Amino acid sequence: MVIDWPGLTDEEKTELIPTLSTTDNWILFTHPLETKNKSQPPLKESQRIARADGKCSRHKGWWREGKDELATHFMTTEVWISTRGRISEATRIALQEALKEDNKKDTPFFGREDLEEIHRAGPEAGLLGIYNFPGIVYATDGSNDKGVMGAGFFKLDEYRGGCCQLGRGEEDNSSNRAELGAACIALEDAKRQQDRKPVILLSDSACFLSSSQKWTGEGKSLSMHGNPDADIMRDIIQLLRERI
Repeated sequence: MVIDWPGLTDEEKTELIPTLSTTDNWILFTHPLETKNKSQPPLKESQRIARADGKCSRHKGWWREGKDELATHFMTTEVWISTRGRISEATRIALQEALKEDNKKDTPFFGREDLEEIHRAGPEAGLLGIYNFPGIVYATDGSNDKGVMGAGFFKLDEYRGGCCQLGRGEEDNSSNRAELGAACIALEDAKRQQDRKPVILLSDSACFLSSSQKWTGEGKSLSMHGNPDADIMRDIIQLLRERI
């Protein structure tokens, strides 16, 4: 049992303490006293096994905006277990190193344990059933940094990705063009697959989703005249039509 002690109300803590006092199959994360940063055992039958600072928490409400940046709370995190509990030294060191981690983002880990699957089912992708989709899932993203456009994708079932740079700095550039480029190289990768499984393409670009609908199926636009990204959009539409 993994417990986020600061996330519990006083009533929930009171209800949980008798269970923690009589069992040893739990691990508890908490913070020391705020003013003096002094350790305070959550209960008498507990022992501290790790303590460190680091970026080990996501921002509050991260799932509402889909951000995976980790938060620095300038607050020490401690790990406690039962006084009757035992863990290996290797596990203790791994926990200590995890608390000290200073990565900017939370790298996803797709384990198959029950709690890991429950955790993945909570965010938007899990609620949509993405992780149980019987076909191929691509996540795409594009960037436009000071006129330099990049596009990339990640293929979930093979844990691999691809990327490219679009155009040159002196040419026209936009964030939407980069997003279109990411979708295009993902669809090109899907075309090279030997099987013809259905594909889900995840994008955070509302502009890409709305603009591609104009020419998908019967569409609602007769021409791409005036579309600044018509060259990439034509490739995308062709790749989509080939899958029908």
